[in-house]
Amino acid sequence: MEYIAADSIPYFTESSRIVEEAGCRLIELQIVPQGGNVNVTAVIASLDPKKDIGVSDCSKVQRALMPALIAFLGKSEDNVYMSVCSPGLERTIRNAAEFSFFTGREVKVWDRQVGDWVPGTIESSDTEHLVLKTKEGSKDIPYSDIAKAKFLH
Repeated sequence: MEYIAADSIPYFTESSRIVEEAGCRLIELQIVPQGGNVNVTAVIASLDPKKDIGVSDCSKVQRALMPALIAFLGKSEDNVYMSVCSPGLERTIRNAAEFSFFTGREVKVWDRQVGDWVPGTIESSDTEHLVLKTKEGSKDIPYSDIAKAKFLH
């Protein structure tokens, strides 16, 4: 699995501050130009890993984030289309940097060294590896050994 630092994604740092002021955490930000328009998808999560995101949270974040993105992108309101959603119950983690956002959450990772799913709770993560609390104790897994990862529900 690849680690892509959130601050290397255009407008992520600025957008993340706005989302946190709205009481949530920005997990993923995709900005896709299409012709003269721009499609934006923002995935948000609760600051508390035990709480879920609802429609009202998504609406609140969209109202806060949309004007800022219009300004960042230099577009008019008519040219920016935005979708804000939760990570979902069965999110597939695509970027290893996401593990830090979900500390305390139960996940399962496909460990290439084990050749099977390893379930556990995210204890910590950094730019190189993930530490899961499993039934057997803490397990340190380098991102290079993770083929895929998903939430447990």
